[in-house]
Amino acid sequence: MSAIRSDDDLSTRSLPHLDQPLVAQVFDVVCWIAALTITSLIRYQVVADRTLSGSSLVVAFLVVIAAHLVIGRFLVYRQRWRIGSFEEAVAVSLTILASGAVLLVVVLVSFRSSISVGAVFSAVPLCLVFALGGRSVLRMLSLWRTRQPQATSNRAVVIGAGYAGVMMVEAVLAMPDRLFEPLAFLDDDPMKKNLRIRHLSVEGTLSDLRNVASRHQCTMAVIAIASISKEKLRRISNEAASLGINVQVMPPLDEIYADQKKISDVRPLTLEDLMGRQEIRTNLAEIESSLKGKRILVTGAGGSIGSELCRQIHRAGPMTLVMLDRDESSLHQVQLSIEGKALLDSRNLVVCDIRDRGALAQVFEEHQPELVFHAAALKHLPLLEMWPAEAIKTNVWGTSNVLKVSLESGVEAFINISTDKAADPISVLGYSKRIAERLTTALGGQGSGRYMSVRFGNVLGSRGSMLMTFRDQVAHGGPITVTHPDISRYFMTIPEAVQLTLQAAALGQTGRVLILEMGEPIRIDDVARQLAKESLTPIDIVYTGLRHGEKLHEQLFGAEEVDVEDVHPMIKSAIVPGFDLMVADQLPTEGPVDVVTEALKVACMESRTAPTQSL
Repeated sequence: MSAIRSDDDLSTRSLPHLDQPLVAQVFDVVCWIAALTITSLIRYQVVADRTLSGSSLVVAFLVVIAAHLVIGRFLVYRQRWRIGSFEEAVAVSLTILASGAVLLVVVLVSFRSSISVGAVFSAVPLCLVFALGGRSVLRMLSLWRTRQPQATSNRAVVIGAGYAGVMMVEAVLAMPDRLFEPLAFLDDDPMKKNLRIRHLSVEGTLSDLRNVASRHQCTMAVIAIASISKEKLRRISNEAASLGINVQVMPPLDEIYADQKKISDVRPLTLEDLMGRQEIRTNLAEIESSLKGKRILVTGAGGSIGSELCRQIHRAGPMTLVMLDRDESSLHQVQLSIEGKALLDSRNLVVCDIRDRGALAQVFEEHQPELVFHAAALKHLPLLEMWPAEAIKTNVWGTSNVLKVSLESGVEAFINISTDKAADPISVLGYSKRIAERLTTALGGQGSGRYMSVRFGNVLGSRGSMLMTFRDQVAHGGPITVTHPDISRYFMTIPEAVQLTLQAAALGQTGRVLILEMGEPIRIDDVARQLAKESLTPIDIVYTGLRHGEKLHEQLFGAEEVDVEDVHPMIKSAIVPGFDLMVADQLPTEGPVDVVTEALKVACMESRTAPTQSL
């Protein structure tokens, strides 16, 4: 991977070609000649009654050089090693020891009287000193060149002295034009105290950030920890802000290993980082095997979740990916993000409203999907409180339409994207999404495929999300409006939510809802204050009061969902009761708002699956 090979590149740029096989062979041969000559002269100086035979010494040279070159061809010279690295030291040592053993055998068999065995024994360690010492000197010279500071205003303390931190520092030091000048490490591991890495020392823990930054006059703190909690990130951010220094973070490891980013491509710390959690670990092989070669359809493909679903599914190599949405402009954007062009000339881009069952049936008949991800929905709570009939038409009847045509088409798996607001709902959005979960159970039980729901909380960066709203308010000079100072929500990033959704799709069973692990809920007021603190101008925070249907704190499980089981380290599962399809079909969409809302609430709380039901 190019991102972590900067030190290899450095050795080939700045050293006198000792990394080239032919040059290394000549150097090692010279080391052998020098070592044998020196030890032989010393040996024959000590024993006065014996004389050194030049012809015997030449024979010894030829034997050991031939053995060294033959053995070394299999250990050292067939590939390049980083000069002075542990791997090269092992290979060179084995080569010298083996060739010395060959010389010793030859001497004992044929030249015992003319070549000293003691000289052979002594030549081996001396040759090791010459060969490895020479390489070490060259390595130290190359590292000394990287220690020369460059003229840059970005003097940095690196937080994290593990593998990622060391690799990042090496990559930065190897750059001709450094982004920053690393001056010291900080690490909370007590075993790393006073550890010296390259020319930098681990000078303390995070609690020493103020002292270390002041001592080195740092203007930047670079976080080089692959998996770091949001609590520690906030601690670093707050301390750095009080010192007036900039905080940067290294790219995620998955982007580095995918060659999307280099390890030295640090970026500013974002609010998403502060609200996120440790790197999620999903079974990528299991996810890809469940998607590869399949015919897959995504409803709501132009939305925030739907479009990321399409991008991640596309990377898994499905046979076909059908993207369905009622918004043609959104389809244009998602095709552009996946294919790099948006000609809108593919039948796999479907303009269709899930409220139209007839149109859906035609789409399913044409494409015959095997997997269906149902992400189409109305999601804005305050609007649906005013227009509950629209929630019924899309979230209930629309979901019912997609379920029915999926059942008729014989899909292998149906994944309904739900929300934490469906757990003990008190809003129109929650009622309608809870009914959608229960409809998935009811209709899924009538077919042979797997029909499940996936439930998660607020998604960072989705269209119309709280974070986007706050940033827009900051851009306009404020104020930031928060409903309540104590209100909290669960948050996930879009890629994280989608990746866990795909993992859940490979694990879930009919009649269950899969709840994604979302860590601890985050206070909205903390988010608002962080954004206000980052603004160049003073930003006020105004509390507007909880809106109708809004909870102070969300929950992931309903009070009756006690049958929770773990299906993955970051996914839990609970049983969802079915729903009477006739009740769903007869929900009112006309009349006063409170009447429609009450009917939706009653149906959500009381209805169960009818004994028999016709599609």
